Amino acid sequence: MTRTCELIAVGTELLLGEIVNTDGAYIASRLKNVGVNVYYQTVVGDNPERLASVLREAAARSDVIVTTGGLGPTYDDLTKEVICRVFGKKLVRDEDSLRHIRDFFGRIGRVMTPNNEKQADLPEGAAVFKNHWGTAPGCAFESGKNTVIMLPGPPSECEPMTDAYVIPYLTRPEEGVLTSRFIRIWDVGESAVEDKLHDLMTGSTNPTVAPYAKSGSVQLRVAAKAPTAEEGFALCEPTVEKILTLFGGNAYEENGTGLPGYVFSLLRERGLTLSAAESCTGGLISKLMTDLPGVSEVYMGGVCTYSNEAKSALLGIDPALIREKGAVSGEVAREMAERVRERFRTDLGIGVTGIAGPGGGTAEKPVGLVYIALADRNMTEVRKCSFGTLRRTRERIRTDAANTALDMVRRRLTGDGGSK
Repeated sequence: MTRTCELIAVGTELLLGEIVNTDGAYIASRLKNVGVNVYYQTVVGDNPERLASVLREAAARSDVIVTTGGLGPTYDDLTKEVICRVFGKKLVRDEDSLRHIRDFFGRIGRVMTPNNEKQADLPEGAAVFKNHWGTAPGCAFESGKNTVIMLPGPPSECEPMTDAYVIPYLTRPEEGVLTSRFIRIWDVGESAVEDKLHDLMTGSTNPTVAPYAKSGSVQLRVAAKAPTAEEGFALCEPTVEKILTLFGGNAYEENGTGLPGYVFSLLRERGLTLSAAESCTGGLISKLMTDLPGVSEVYMGGVCTYSNEAKSALLGIDPALIREKGAVSGEVAREMAERVRERFRTDLGIGVTGIAGPGGGTAEKPVGLVYIALADRNMTEVRKCSFGTLRRTRERIRTDAANTALDMVRRRLTGDGGSK
């Protein structure tokens, strides 16, 4: 039986926009895999009466309530006190948690002030979630039809505690597991994808197919519930294969790390290396690749040649070519890709040059015009892209350009595109 959940983030700083609530997205993404559907997410300030009101409403409409924040040592950290009042629980000192807190301060060489002791006060009879990443423990208890879970707010503590404690606590093997497989589709709009897959999306129950619009692409989630993850994975297989066949080279199944991770795996499987010369993307391609542990095996490096002088000095591009064709041109992009491949002695080289805006565009070369080149020892492909619309920001244009460049690598390595 599917359970419903409400996530309650506690903290005035969240309401004021001083901190972004990333806990909610993280917890929700984990809960769906154990049959717990998040129907509501609420943010409430450090106000006892408003928090109590939110908790009573959540208890009436949800099976599971997960709170984040308000477990610290200061006077306004009142989540536990208010929860105990609403659910009729007594707050008691947990000696194991107190020892853990004292040991934590000892390890970091700081004096523990008396107010930190309140972090060891927990609802009587609650299951205690020891915090190996900080001081405040989390906990869970049952009250009538409700399961109430409390977690600390800092993501560096909340996220690992969700995986280590919350998911096992809520897992019910008899309900099965939800298995998801993800397909990424490039160069096809969300409406066109929905049109082609409408019957599949509306007519499927297990597995289900749902679209998510991403920057420059559409992501499809194929999800199935089964007794085991292996069975769920197999249950998704016919649907995944049908979608991949329908969209051809525009689609591929992701491995959980997005496009950069997929390119990384392709390069590693083929024993190939990559480098990049970037202008308008400002090193974003290098960042996306080097965010991946172990990527030095395939990504040798890149250069950010933002100025014309840098393109000549670092890559050896003839200044006369830049003057004649312009820095934003297919010819310069080609040179960037070929020269960076030579400089870093890699199998493939990327070159990106364009106008990210918001200024600098002309009628001939508007904001959003980007040239992307991909070179190997046999051929260089140059693509002219128009990423600029009234809704496109500088950040969006740069992101789209970087992702398009990596998708060109994907297509080259899988044989799904590329021309001289």
